Amino acid sequence: MSIDVEYAIKKDIRNNPVVREIDAEQRRDFLRTICLAALIVAMGLFAAWQHFKILQNGYEVQKLQQARAAEESINRNLRLQVEWLRSPQKIERIALHDLHMVAPTAKDTLVIARAAAVAPDEAVVASAR
Repeated sequence: MSIDVEYAIKKDIRNNPVVREIDAEQRRDFLRTICLAALIVAMGLFAAWQHFKILQNGYEVQKLQQARAAEESINRNLRLQVEWLRSPQKIERIALHDLHMVAPTAKDTLVIARAAAVAPDEAVVASAR
């Protein structure tokens, strides 16, 4: 019986002393590609940020317009209430019913005539010398 077996004997080769050189052109292309990709991403982020800010400002303007409309409605109601409280009928009703005042009679009323304003006869102008 003969067995034909071949054994491959490998010689152990040490690759430690082999130094791989860095390909400068490949490295430059890689850095150029990375910089270009970073620039494209930065431009995309900047455009998205601007779009987001425009939408956010639009929502804020809408909320401010709603708040302004609500404040104008409150202001209108308060002005109506002030005018209603200033009316002579309302003042008289509060005075008679709530404060228990009485309406004045004709003999309790005293009319005072206004004095006419008197202008000076001659105006004296002083001059400086």
